[in-house]
Amino acid sequence: MGFRFRALSLLLLQVLLLFLLETAKAEDFYNISNVGSMKQERTCNLFEGKWVFDPSLPLYESSSCPFIDPEFNCQKYGRPDRSYLKYTWKPDFCDLPRFDGLELLRRWRGKKIMFVGDSLSLNMWQSLTCMIQASAPKAKISIVRRESLSTVIFQDYGVSLFLHRTPYLVDVVKGRIGRVLKLDSIEGGSVWKGMDVLIFNSWHWWTHTGRTQPWDYVQVGNTVKKDMDRLEAFYQGLTTWARWVEMNVDPTKTRVIFQGISPTHYEGKDWNQPRKSCNGESVPLSGSLYPAGTPPAAEIVKRVLSRMRKPVFLLDITTLSQLRKDAHPSTYSGEHTGTDCSHWCLPGLPDTWNKLLYASFTM
Repeated sequence: MGFRFRALSLLLLQVLLLFLLETAKAEDFYNISNVGSMKQERTCNLFEGKWVFDPSLPLYESSSCPFIDPEFNCQKYGRPDRSYLKYTWKPDFCDLPRFDGLELLRRWRGKKIMFVGDSLSLNMWQSLTCMIQASAPKAKISIVRRESLSTVIFQDYGVSLFLHRTPYLVDVVKGRIGRVLKLDSIEGGSVWKGMDVLIFNSWHWWTHTGRTQPWDYVQVGNTVKKDMDRLEAFYQGLTTWARWVEMNVDPTKTRVIFQGISPTHYEGKDWNQPRKSCNGESVPLSGSLYPAGTPPAAEIVKRVLSRMRKPVFLLDITTLSQLRKDAHPSTYSGEHTGTDCSHWCLPGLPDTWNKLLYASFTM
């Protein structure tokens, strides 16, 4: 009887330890960076917190930065208020390090950093170049802008910041039947090789239909369809991307970051103001929770990343960005007609994304 009781107790203890280990792994994935040497207390989650007013912001002016496209240059195109420039992200149990562009250039000396994705990657890439230039105004800079691949080089440090525009990450090819979105193919990933840092983003274009949809058919293996559920297509495409990372990235040489899902603010009902959009909004939502909750695409990103063997740091910007209904170009964009509630003004919210990126390399 005593032996049987001890054996049962040992079995229950093993089950409890296994449960605690799996719980710790889950917390590690979402709360602790897998990039660089960043180590935090378990209670410090950089992505949980609130927005607070900071009169010292912004870190730069749009008029002094040559990298900003008209679609993000809200001050130039008539936005009358500046309060949206004055908010900083404050994590609940720790502080973000102050952004130091010179320190980042020193850490990245001789390295190649590539942003890969859609116009939200463009938003973040231009923000980072402006932030670094503000820290190193005398640095020699060369700029090459092309449709799919652009580069800013800080020549004194040999730091190259690339942008590869590929909104689905997977391939869109022209065939006999038309333009085909191939959910199981990433031939375009060849340009990602040899980078020291890769920062990926996708989702914005997966919801496009009609004239703005840049493909006619979707294909997986030998199966071709006219259309399919967009969340399922995103999941399959992101799984193909994850497989590419597993097969092509050496984590001792290349750090991989996923930018996270950037939200839109077209529907005021999402923040309990059903008659509004982002137009005319001038202050963030208070608190730390977004009434509409987490978008399904963000859950898909977490699911795919949690199954990967190679380390990928999730720059989990979704909730903190959902609170910034005030930070979009709205009607103050130089290239968009109507109201733009999907991209972000520069200076603005993407500067915080880059502060969090900086923290992942320095904390």
